[in-house]
Amino acid sequence: MSTAPFFSFMQIPKFSPHDAEVLGTDKHLPPVPQALLEPQALRAHFSRPGLTLPQAVHEPSWSGKPPKPASVLLGIVTRPEPAVLLTVRTAHLTSHSGQVALPGGRQDEQDADPIATALREAHEEVGLQPQYVSVLGCLPLYVTGTGYKVTPVVGLIDPAMQLTANPQEVADVFEVPLAFLMDPSNHRRHALEWQGVKREWISMPYDAGQRERLIWGATAGMLRHLYDFLQTSR
Repeated sequence: MSTAPFFSFMQIPKFSPHDAEVLGTDKHLPPVPQALLEPQALRAHFSRPGLTLPQAVHEPSWSGKPPKPASVLLGIVTRPEPAVLLTVRTAHLTSHSGQVALPGGRQDEQDADPIATALREAHEEVGLQPQYVSVLGCLPLYVTGTGYKVTPVVGLIDPAMQLTANPQEVADVFEVPLAFLMDPSNHRRHALEWQGVKREWISMPYDAGQRERLIWGATAGMLRHLYDFLQTSR
């Protein structure tokens, strides 16, 4: 992913998502059944004819400038307990530094389509070879307030993959059980009003042993998009 900023971030308020007030959780909603999280079930779900997709998400823009096309790989590692592959961005990056993210980045001119962008970026960021990824399909666009028009590409990842994180962009690579992410009782809701605009987001704090990984913002939003897709189109 390019490390160049899309615009000045001076207009974004400084705040810690770790300290943001929790307005509630979505524990009233049912989790996706475990049987639907298995690779064969996911493949069948994405291949159903006439599938209903959730609506695209448009976060309020921080800049007012047209967003740039980008893609991320929402990769599900097909272990006995399926898990989502996530990264921690390095602290020196000019955008989203230190945040938990899905592998991905801005579309290049040579990319044939959003899937090609997601696979290229995953290879550049974490060394994931495309032959280890079986693409299931794409979720609707997720337009971030920070200038990305993101296509989430969902794929199954062979656990035999070999990963090597690019130290210029990725500080860590880890996995979170898909069942945890597809359970709304783990989805916390937050809100922030800034310059007269109310901005809402979800966080998913995950206990990764000796440290907590806070999944929030657009990454959590796209994971919630996957939940909505799996639940509402059953």
